[in-house]
Amino acid sequence: MKIKIRVIARSKKIKIEEFDGGLKVYLIDPAIEGRANKALIDVLAEYYKLKKYNIRIIRGERSRDKVVEIEDREE
Repeated sequence: MKIKIRVIARSKKIKIEEFDGGLKVYLIDPAIEGRANKALIDVLAEYYKLKKYNIRIIRGERSRDKVVEIEDREE
């Protein structure tokens, strides 16, 4: 499944809300050296109750607007 994500880095707290057909994810980590991307995967893994390796960023790695692919099954 593919999901559109809007990332808000350097937020005061971690929060996920629905946004324009996708999700808006607020992260504490800054968008420096991939820290926000790593935090995004951590937060989504916890939100969907999946392993981190089931989630990957397929578009927008250096942008606040991303497309994330989520594998539903564990291998």
